[in-house]
Amino acid sequence: WDIPPVDNGSNDEDDYTPTKSASTQTDDYMKTKIVAPVITRNYAKRIIHAKQQVAERSDLHSVDCTCEMDTRKRNVDIEIVQSCGTHYNQCHTPVVTNDIQQIIPFTWEQLKEAQHQDEEINNIINDIRNHKKYFIQDNMLIKKAYPPIPVIPKGRIRSDMMKIYHDTPANGAHFGRDRTINKIQQRYFWPGMISDIRNFIKSCLLCSQNNPLRRKPPGALKPIKPPDGIRQLLTMDFHGPITPTTKNGNKYIISLTDVLSKFIITKAVRDCTATTAARFFIYEVILKYGTPKCILTDNGTHFTARMMTELLKQIGITHLYSTPYHPMTNGQIERFNATMDAKIAALSNEKRTNWDEKLPFVTFNYNTTIHRITTQIPFGLIHDHKPNFPFDQQQPLVTLSQDPEHKTK
Repeated sequence: WDIPPVDNGSNDEDDYTPTKSASTQTDDYMKTKIVAPVITRNYAKRIIHAKQQVAERSDLHSVDCTCEMDTRKRNVDIEIVQSCGTHYNQCHTPVVTNDIQQIIPFTWEQLKEAQHQDEEINNIINDIRNHKKYFIQDNMLIKKAYPPIPVIPKGRIRSDMMKIYHDTPANGAHFGRDRTINKIQQRYFWPGMISDIRNFIKSCLLCSQNNPLRRKPPGALKPIKPPDGIRQLLTMDFHGPITPTTKNGNKYIISLTDVLSKFIITKAVRDCTATTAARFFIYEVILKYGTPKCILTDNGTHFTARMMTELLKQIGITHLYSTPYHPMTNGQIERFNATMDAKIAALSNEKRTNWDEKLPFVTFNYNTTIHRITTQIPFGLIHDHKPNFPFDQQQPLVTLSQDPEHKTK
């Protein structure tokens, strides 16, 4: 925690350098840089506050499993030890060893054992008749919910769950408080979990370093009328050029969102030409999700070019354009770009040269967590079922129904 000396000044007007979200312009002054922000007075205070939150998290662990987190760095790319072989039960929910950065899978049997070592859970099990919110299944305490979810005992496992569903790229990607709470609540339970998750996210240094402040002045909002259904109205935009260019030569992100469901489709690309836009729209959108009714873009040449207009005309898609020099018209995709920058920066290496490899993880986690406006999961609205994450517990056996008539034959 090498914090440079600062004075005792209060909040600066420009105390935080947010990740800039460029529209489709390619001028140098519009470049997007996925880099760490400049340390200023108020920002240094935020780092100190995060350090204090890390220290306060020690009460989440049991006496024999105290928290000794190295506060100098929270490594996002936590090493996942794939030592489970072909044993299914050992491949999903992890436990952390004495090495704070190492995650090792554990089984349902180990979770049961941890429950029986917890005094509070044992009291509930011994007096289960008077605890109507719980039931016992296969010698494990389960909370009544839809679907039922296991109770996590005190100790290191609770902290591990928060790391998994917030820090790891495939399960969390450093998304915010509400998304992380909803994600964990659907899978596990322990008393006071909302407060624990809030404190955990407040203590995340990478989130403090990369998330821009979003305090907007009050004003009269004029939102676009929502469409009647999914795939009725899509918005598309290029984001970049992003510096640094990745090892694969990518320096732009083309992204598309469904206005009603908030589902996002993204791809890292090398240029922002009409050809790239057309190929993305055909191969990543139409051939995977179907043909939309209408699409909204800005007035960039990659969208106004004859190739793009003729393509949309032949398919029968209505092409709408946003007001020139007014990116708020296409505000949904612009808002996602700002969110995406912060999450990619948190997951990328120090030189930010692998941001294109982290983009699919950010997109996946955005689509598979609840959206604050719709209170729905975009993935579920598009695919009509809830998503499963790599660390989710799955039933080891799959039951297939058999037609009674087929049996007689």
